[in-house]
Amino acid sequence: MKPATQIRCFGAMCLILAACPAIPGHAQGSASLTRAAVQPELSYADLVDLTERAPIIAEAKVTGVTQLPPERAGSVPDGFRRVYVEAAVANLIRGEGGISPIVTYLLDMPVDSRGKIAKLKKLPVLLFARPGGRPGQIQLIARDAQQRLTPVLAARTRSVVGELLSGKAPPTIIGLGDAFHVAGTIAGEGETQIFLKTPSGDPVSLSIIRRPGQAPTWAVALGEIVDEAARPPERDTLLWYRLACGLPPALPPASVRTLAVQDAEAARADYRFVLQSLGPCTRTRAAG
Repeated sequence: MKPATQIRCFGAMCLILAACPAIPGHAQGSASLTRAAVQPELSYADLVDLTERAPIIAEAKVTGVTQLPPERAGSVPDGFRRVYVEAAVANLIRGEGGISPIVTYLLDMPVDSRGKIAKLKKLPVLLFARPGGRPGQIQLIARDAQQRLTPVLAARTRSVVGELLSGKAPPTIIGLGDAFHVAGTIAGEGETQIFLKTPSGDPVSLSIIRRPGQAPTWAVALGEIVDEAARPPERDTLLWYRLACGLPPALPPASVRTLAVQDAEAARADYRFVLQSLGPCTRTRAAG
């Protein structure tokens, strides 16, 4: 018999309520299973990595945990137990079409020296997921896609989602195009422009200016026109992430193929200056 379902609508969002089976047949690969209930704090790059891939992001509280028997658990890494988790959704940060108020998913949890797993019940969590095969089922998008929910993490995630869905999100950087350098009339003066490649072909470029006796300056342009008042992006913003995490470590030979040797070296030095200014794209996640 199929589980009974009912639909409740609140404004523009509809929630599908379904009676879930005790142990569902989730079709979920090991790459989508979380190995631990609590992970180190996510860096900004970690958070964007997860947020971009997750069509569903929800705040929830764990209401039930059932360990799956070995014959039903499938392939589980050594030192872990696979569990079936039920959680009550408190807030939906991202998710077109709504979400069931009760969701279920699979989770791989580490065991301690006694062969026991940590208690999850009543734990507030933040879930990065995609829809499952049945109403109320979700699939975590990565092994660490269940995170312990804190007010700080919720606020950071909402900020990232807002940037991504704003309609003004900077495009992904997939490579470097041509670079140009024009030396000034006096020693130490010059300007470099480096064009970046994007999936849509939208123009993005870097401009670096050097003047004698002054620190070099640079800016990024998201369009055909370079704004002279533009400044480098602030750290831990989506534009910073696109550059710091998307730019290659060096200017490739193809980008300077048309430049004189001296101009090519100046362009390479200016590109290194941009990378140094951006700082590293720090990631702390071990899971994919």
